[in-house]
Amino acid sequence: MSKLDQVLQIEPSVELVFRGPFNEVVTADLKLTNPSDKRVCFKVKTTAPKRYCVRPNSGVIESKGAVTVAVMLQPFDYDPNEKNKHKFMVQTMFAPDGKIENQEQLWKDVLPEQLMDSKLKCVLDPTGNSAPTVGNVDSQKRQDEEIRRLKEQINALKEENSNIKAEEVRLRKVAMSDTVSSTPPPSQRVEVPTQASALPPYVYLIVVLILGILIGKIIL
Repeated sequence: MSKLDQVLQIEPSVELVFRGPFNEVVTADLKLTNPSDKRVCFKVKTTAPKRYCVRPNSGVIESKGAVTVAVMLQPFDYDPNEKNKHKFMVQTMFAPDGKIENQEQLWKDVLPEQLMDSKLKCVLDPTGNSAPTVGNVDSQKRQDEEIRRLKEQINALKEENSNIKAEEVRLRKVAMSDTVSSTPPPSQRVEVPTQASALPPYVYLIVVLILGILIGKIIL
């Protein structure tokens, strides 16, 4: 049993998922990150070595460095009734100072209390559905936010268009009301008098005679 806590950051840390179909090689990546100030030796083991190919299956990770391990599941006939009990173990130890001449011998000579290990379950997903990663979730959130913003803009434009149409109808009604109110009904219309027709000639003769008589009295 390991006496030390695992120094490496392992991603994924619980399950290594392989997504079907399984009629061809399926690869799952295992990222190992060394946050410590020392070099770390690692080794990846599996309970089904004939079913999986691991590259690299061992090595040294420098301080603040990282390694991506490709775990390849070989093609096989998938049986949904068969329980999958395959497991992986990432075993590590701090590397000695100086150049490492023989890693295999180093692993043989290491004391059990110097070892650190982490275990992962193997999960087979025949549907091939991708689990949402942090990046995918963030991207989906941005897309949802953009869609929501566009919908709000569309709704605002629709509302503005409705307001413009309502204002246009109101202005038309006001214009029609002003026109009707400025035109009096037939009963209230003021008839503009037309020019008086010319007087008959005898009227002028009578006026002339009257004027003549008046002028004659004034002279006498």
